[in-house]
Amino acid sequence: MLNYSHEWQSLSDEVKALLSKYHTELPVKLGALAKELGLTVKVRTLEAGISGKILGVDFGYEIQINKHEIKERQRFTFAHEISHYLLHRDLIGEGISDTILYRSALSDSKEAEANRLAADILMPKFIVNQLINNNSDLPSVQQYECVAKESGVSVTALNIRVGK
Repeated sequence: MLNYSHEWQSLSDEVKALLSKYHTELPVKLGALAKELGLTVKVRTLEAGISGKILGVDFGYEIQINKHEIKERQRFTFAHEISHYLLHRDLIGEGISDTILYRSALSDSKEAEANRLAADILMPKFIVNQLINNNSDLPSVQQYECVAKESGVSVTALNIRVGK
């Protein structure tokens, strides 16, 4: 069964409690979470190949999501950028690609950390485990399609989350 990542475990109890508050239903309400964290979110056209970014602005931090991506990709990108805020806030605005954290500008390890925490945020282990068990009578492909749809993520993201 699923476990939380090292990145999740490294968060303060206060942050884990805040994130857990949004783990009561699927899909996870990322907009409400971002608002509670004090993040501004804009969905707009971004440069080719950029799914999202987070940048420091006068009033705090702004997440930008590429509106041309599919919905499931936008959700994962959104959670990924929230994860950068939670894990790497000290790197935002300190010369990384002109104060912007692009997916391609950080080390692979920092990107992997943000991806793992994004998976924890979007696909809470206890709910995903429960949904998988509830759909155990279905063939695994259909089982994961159902769970992914309910979670608002791609089947690929779910497969990675469950280690397939």
